[in-house]
Amino acid sequence: MSTRSAAEFAAQLPSGVLAGLDLGTRTIGVAFCDAQWHFASPAETIARRKQAQDFAELRRLAAGRVLAGIVLGYPVNMDGTDGARAQATRAFARSLEAEFALPVLLWDERLSTVAVTREMIAADMSRAKRAERVDALAAAHILQAAIDALALTA
Repeated sequence: MSTRSAAEFAAQLPSGVLAGLDLGTRTIGVAFCDAQWHFASPAETIARRKQAQDFAELRRLAAGRVLAGIVLGYPVNMDGTDGARAQATRAFARSLEAEFALPVLLWDERLSTVAVTREMIAADMSRAKRAERVDALAAAHILQAAIDALALTA
């Protein structure tokens, strides 16, 4: 069952790598952290197609890693309420849990893309490179925030 509590999520986790996902309508940014949950790193951005194909791509990216759980960016409105995108994300989380048999943590992703975009602009990255990398970097940003919170619950 997906949760919005880092403590509940941590209690369900075996040891292993966590995946971070930034779910969009057209793409899914993917990131992974190390097995000790210290550092999140961007992996790739998947172009969304049918859900079965999206899950096949996630399996391909996770190949060779022992996944313990998934942190899914949760698009909360700026006032803290849930909107239509949040409902779609919860449905995706339920499908993820069923497909991968792993716990899923819904993590507040407010301003993650903005923060990552600002960092890329500060690094003088071209607009084309930013568009290419923003989703995977946002997934890493979301995952890093979650593993930092998980470290506090340990």
